[in-house]
Amino acid sequence: MNFVDEARLRVVAGDGGDGCAAFLREAYRPKGGPSGGDGGNGGSVYAIADEGENTLLDLRSKRAVKAERGEDGRGKHQHGKKGSDVYLRVPIGTIFVDDETGETVADVTQHAQIALLAAGGFGGRGNARFATATHQAPRRADPGTPGVQREVRLELRLLADAGLVGLPNAGKSSLLARVSAARPKIADYPFTTLAPVLGVVRWANEKTFVLADIPGLIEGAHEGHGLGDRFLRHVERTAVLVHLLDASACTAQQAAEDFDTVQHEIHAYGEDLDERPLLVIASKMDLPSAVEQLPELRRFMGERGHEVHAISAATGEGCRELMRAVGHLVDQRRARAALLREAQQPPGSNA
Repeated sequence: MNFVDEARLRVVAGDGGDGCAAFLREAYRPKGGPSGGDGGNGGSVYAIADEGENTLLDLRSKRAVKAERGEDGRGKHQHGKKGSDVYLRVPIGTIFVDDETGETVADVTQHAQIALLAAGGFGGRGNARFATATHQAPRRADPGTPGVQREVRLELRLLADAGLVGLPNAGKSSLLARVSAARPKIADYPFTTLAPVLGVVRWANEKTFVLADIPGLIEGAHEGHGLGDRFLRHVERTAVLVHLLDASACTAQQAAEDFDTVQHEIHAYGEDLDERPLLVIASKMDLPSAVEQLPELRRFMGERGHEVHAISAATGEGCRELMRAVGHLVDQRRARAALLREAQQPPGSNA
């Protein structure tokens, strides 16, 4: 499995170079004077979001990333060279968390967005900086300051507009393959996807949204059971949740209880996931057993306040209508988010 959505790394910025204490005597300056240059600033460590990256696999094997130290100052007023910066290319949606404090250091959500992870130290001042009319031969030079060092935890949270959730083998991968160009693994035996898969859905002319197949959840997932909460984080940024129920292999009552199980895990995980718009889908309507259970399933879900949409990923029945419904909800959430961002802008801002 090449999809890696978590890594740990030590980021070390470069120390600033030391200032120099030196004196220069030249033919045209018989009394000489202080000539110590400043030390160079240390290099910093940055993260840069790259749409060409889709996993943290390359960073998983790294233990530390170090930026270059600034050069020391020299005589003849020569300042030290600044240390080179280091840029970590990461997938869009990566969050950097300080492992010690739990503070979010950076969150890159747009292509080419750059975020500072560790600032380099400042170069020390050379003795030429301290010369005054009353103190013409200073011997003082400052040392460079140390660069920032921290242990960070990288978490990749996919940027999807809508997420498919449900128990393993509910038909999420089949639906994603039907409505997009994504090709997740599909099989006729019970298994669960081991990595989230993204697909772009075109639901109207020039209108699209990103749909994510979230690996199947089981009871206790928010506590780390099964695949655990590793993949619940991938629905944190979604605007709409699409919950698939498979009534073909169980009774309608059992399917409704499966719904309760997954919703409990989503609620227990937090992050206001249970407040997102939710569409409930009865899948595999090409199977007679699923069709037979549909009326009873709608009754059970109606008691829970949810309407049930019926689809078949195998035949395409109801899939186009479902994607239109999801697309309208995504558009509404986008418009609401845009209004919220506009309201938060300070007066006179052009951002």
